[in-house]
Formats: sequence, structure tokens, C-alpha cells
Amino acid sequence: MIPARISLVTIGAKNVPQLRKFYQDLGWTETEISSDYYAVFKTSGVLLSIFPMDDLLKDAGLEVSEISVPYKGVTFSINVDEIAEVDLIINQVKDRGGKIIKEPSDASWGGRNGHFMDPENNLWEVAWNPTSIFNEYGAMVSF
Repeated sequence: MIPARISLVTIGAKNVPQLRKFYQDLGWTETEISSDYYAVFKTSGVLLSIFPMDDLLKDAGLEVSEISVPYKGVTFSINVDEIAEVDLIINQVKDRGGKIIKEPSDASWGGRNGHFMDPENNLWEVAWNPTSIFNEYGAMVSF
């Protein structure tokens, strides 16, 4: 059986220092394994790493020309405990140079969410779900 587990998410970056600074400005904490070449941030369950895109593609056996669209088809989510946190976080991201894609609004599924992109167009959602709680690992569980 393959374990149903995600322990690390890596964003391929064109400019590691710029992307590192963006996440530092959000107040995120790097781990001790970060280096000048590679950044690893602590989250509530999964580590988020930033690695040079060319090296990430080479490691996977892909050509740089195969990846050219700005949106990579992946959305990262920050799920929050309180509805007001959605607006607060989106405003903080805006103040730190994030590109707001969708201002906070009430969602058709009963929650509230907003979306932003980091300096390299990685898409993030900030969401509050009224039927969710967080388990002991920091993962959201919906009912």
C-alpha cells in the first residue's frame, strides 16, 4: 500500500530569494534546513519548500520549455478557524505585495473565501468552512 500522506510540497521558483522574502513577510518561519539555495517553511502539518524551477524540472526529467503557463493547476489552501480571518489574511497579503485574485466573499457552499497569488503566480485560497474542524495534525476535516 502507498501511504496516503503529503509531507512536503515544493514550489519551483524562478527567483528563490524573492519568493522566500514574500513568505517571510507573511510571517512564516523557515526551518533549519533552509539554505541560500533552498527555502523550507514550517506550516501546520506539511513543509512548504521553495526550490529553483530549472533544478526541480531537471530532477523530474522535464524540459523547461514543457512548463510555460503562469497558473500551474494547483491551489494551496489556508483554512482558518473564524470567518473574519479570511478578510484579515487577504488584507495582510495585499499589504505585503500579494496579488489578490478574488476578494473575500461568501461562498455558495456556506463558507467564505478569497484567493491570492504570490510573486510567481502560485495560487492560494484562504477559506473558512462552517462545517470544518482541525484535527490534531492541523489538517481540516469537513463534515
